[in-house]
Amino acid sequence: MNIKKLTVSMIRTAAVTIAAALLVFSAAMFLLPAKTVSADVGQPDIPVPALGDVHCASYCVYDKTTGYIVISMNPDDRIYPASMTKIMTCMLSLEYLDTAAKITVNASALADLDADSSLMGVLEGEKVKVSELLYGLMLPSGNDAANALGEGCIEAFFQKYPAGGSAVNKDGVNAQYLLDTLKDTQDHIVSSRKLEAFAVLMNLRADTLGCKGTHFVNACGLPDDNHYTTAYDLALIMAAASENPDFNTLISAPSHVFVATNRHKADAWSYVKNSNYLLYDPWLASKTANGTDSHLSAVIGGKTGTTSQAGKGLTIYTVNENGHELMISICGIPQEYYFYTTMYLASVTAYGNLACWESDPVTRVYGTTGDYKYVNAPASEQPQFDPLINPGDEPDGYDLTQLTPSPTPVPEEDEDGDSGDGNTAGTPLELFVKQNPIISGIIGGFMLLIIVLNIVLWVRINRIKHAAEIKAKKKAGKKKR
Repeated sequence: MNIKKLTVSMIRTAAVTIAAALLVFSAAMFLLPAKTVSADVGQPDIPVPALGDVHCASYCVYDKTTGYIVISMNPDDRIYPASMTKIMTCMLSLEYLDTAAKITVNASALADLDADSSLMGVLEGEKVKVSELLYGLMLPSGNDAANALGEGCIEAFFQKYPAGGSAVNKDGVNAQYLLDTLKDTQDHIVSSRKLEAFAVLMNLRADTLGCKGTHFVNACGLPDDNHYTTAYDLALIMAAASENPDFNTLISAPSHVFVATNRHKADAWSYVKNSNYLLYDPWLASKTANGTDSHLSAVIGGKTGTTSQAGKGLTIYTVNENGHELMISICGIPQEYYFYTTMYLASVTAYGNLACWESDPVTRVYGTTGDYKYVNAPASEQPQFDPLINPGDEPDGYDLTQLTPSPTPVPEEDEDGDSGDGNTAGTPLELFVKQNPIISGIIGGFMLLIIVLNIVLWVRINRIKHAAEIKAKKKAGKKKR
């Protein structure tokens, strides 16, 4: 037999065998489903700044449960509230107006709104449900919605609490109070001074709540030297507003889709999102700058406010693990720090909640901040199987073992300092072996067999070649003789 042909044949056979094995291995590695995604695609922890690194004019963390300030900086200093004014506008609108009723937007509600005004987008003559205006007030922070609601409140106030009648509002007054304060007739107030009259009701409520440093002149928060408040007063106003469940629904909504009206003919004519970013990522305030658990359980929601004169600010409603309800206001963040607003708010929220917890370290609200994130959807599409306990609810009937998260296991380190959690990034081959040990063993054994066969073939080929060379030498020697 020709040794060259034999050698080529055996090498070809070995090459085909190896190629087939590699094809099987590649198919198994790339076609079989992996058990887990080992690449780190999750959200890493991000520490909040230390409280001393927060740049703002003032802040206040007020414990509604006890009635005391937990932590603060310049809580009584005068600041401009900007659109945080709308917390008061929303609270009064929910008191005076039927959320299912419709309001016709007047030209007066749209007057004097400059180009910098944030808007819901309603038009003159548009008939809009109060509930829709409330979302337009609190999410896109519409000044047009604020004015429309303010005017509607005055009309309702005169109807519900007429001058000379016995019915009075929560502040203990009726329409006679407006007539005396404005020194005007009801007809003229309703026809020409409704927004001015609404500001009177706003100031009356602020006084009732004990706000000593507040004065409003409009419903929306447009800049005015006589339109001011304090961080502490904003916390008091938020505390009062949070007594209304509808208010909490509004401030907790991450988004809203508006329905059709007589002027906007199609549903979904506008889609708006909540500008309180801590609502989307409450976990940012779950730890202080040094990693200490803040014991924050929930961020219910809040209201932002921004103008060039006021800077940036937020007032939010949170719940501590001990069940205390904390109202947190941060005001006057300078323009050069706008980009860090959410982190500043998270820092004040974290340290305020930690101080609250240290004063009463008893768990009454279970779960993490992730258990209390809200969704925007019709009632029929709200979560059905979420074991959520609403902040303040008694946990009777709940299996608390299902709600208390197990501690995250800390991976042990091997001698090289690498964690053995099996989820570190690696080559596709390493990941395949970790995730499919049985198949990997079979393929590895098959590959080992191929290697052994190839070694045997190599040895056999070399022996045959060596024998052929000896034989050829012997033949050559005989010919010479």
